Amino acid sequence: MKQFMDEKFMLNNPTSIELYDNYAKDMPIYDYHCHLNPKEIWENKRYENITQMWLYGDHYKWRAMRSNGIEEEYITGSASDFDKFFAYAKTVQHCIGNPLYHWTHLELKRYFGIDEVISEKTALNIWEKANEKLKSEGFSVREIIKSSNVKIICTTDDPADSLEYHINIKNEGKMDCLVLPTFRPDKAIEINKVGFADYIKILGNVCGADILSVNGLLSALESRVYYFHENGCRISDNGFDYVPFRAADLAEVEGIFKKAMCGSKVEAFEEEKYKTFILQFLGRLYAKLGWTMQLHIGALRNNNTAMFEKIGADTGFDSIHDLEIAYSLSKFLDSLNLTDELPKTILYTLNPKDNYVLGTMLGNFQGGGIPGKMQFGSAWWFNDQRDGMVEQMKALANLGLLSKFVGMLTDSRSFLSYTRHEYFRRILCNLLGEWVENGEFPKDMDLLGDIVKNICFYNADRYFKLTD
Repeated sequence: MKQFMDEKFMLNNPTSIELYDNYAKDMPIYDYHCHLNPKEIWENKRYENITQMWLYGDHYKWRAMRSNGIEEEYITGSASDFDKFFAYAKTVQHCIGNPLYHWTHLELKRYFGIDEVISEKTALNIWEKANEKLKSEGFSVREIIKSSNVKIICTTDDPADSLEYHINIKNEGKMDCLVLPTFRPDKAIEINKVGFADYIKILGNVCGADILSVNGLLSALESRVYYFHENGCRISDNGFDYVPFRAADLAEVEGIFKKAMCGSKVEAFEEEKYKTFILQFLGRLYAKLGWTMQLHIGALRNNNTAMFEKIGADTGFDSIHDLEIAYSLSKFLDSLNLTDELPKTILYTLNPKDNYVLGTMLGNFQGGGIPGKMQFGSAWWFNDQRDGMVEQMKALANLGLLSKFVGMLTDSRSFLSYTRHEYFRRILCNLLGEWVENGEFPKDMDLLGDIVKNICFYNADRYFKLTD
């Protein structure tokens, strides 16, 4: 029997151990998509206790705690930080099979040097040890980034953002890690969301002009794209339940836009026309500037209305959508490709039923002399666990080129989540090792080692070109 989470954790054959130890383990991290707060990086934030690092804003943990019957007071409510930590410790011990069990113990091991198994029995001791560590050197945000060997961080930023903290970090010039913005225009695209008209006014204020028409909106978005570009941005991102596609001309979209700005409800087919028009405009602009476009597809958000009204979005009440995506996604990508204005694109699905949809969609639009121009994004959100990662990589291998995959991203609000890259790398090496041990691929360690290093870091570095 193996020891719990020893150095061979998740590595089940000699080849996988060799690949991990010699090629994956010490590779730097290229975190091209996350939700870290650039203000906290600029200010080099320190935390008073482990709860602030671990539980504030972590809806993965919150969902597990609710499933364990923990009252909301001890999750997002007014309970003390220790009581919240203790409530999570009581929950972790029941998380057999849940990736939180592994993530939690990896974080304790790698950052705090704590090998104890967390439970309500050990909670107090771990709380005291971790908090004592937090007082020492090495636990400010920047020190955590450095010790985690992170070379690139791409945050997620609204078009109206000033990017002041990114600018401050760059001008200061003291970090070995690049901290760059990502352009996330969802609020300008989600025409039926509450607050759309107010947001358009905010965007107009940032651009120094009232946005009274679609052309005015396009000009504002274009100016912000160029502003982001000047400040190092080379990646955009959008989140959808599905990718819309319904062609429309400017006159139609103008009427839809003015309807929404007056506070009227936009019909579903009108919403699709508006979204398609704006996304096509942005896609062409991204292609012109050499950006990468990320499309996160398949989240059904804010399902619990009562809790949404009480504590807001991104609090653990989202799930997987089951809408069909293939036809509209194909039409959208094709509409840009027809005029040779399809940017490098990463497609993510939250619903694993669509793994083969995305895996085959990539091949329709590859080319342009760019290896892996169209990417099947890393297993995302509910899928960034062993089964989800393995199925995503197998689908990509079956239908395309796993060797050109740009690899793992953190997609987290926590500075301790870099251990998820270790988790991913172990899973990757074990998968490749299994194929070798089963006689399905030759044991050419030079070739295999290059594949591992490329997926861990170099593919992303060459693909995004953020260090040029």
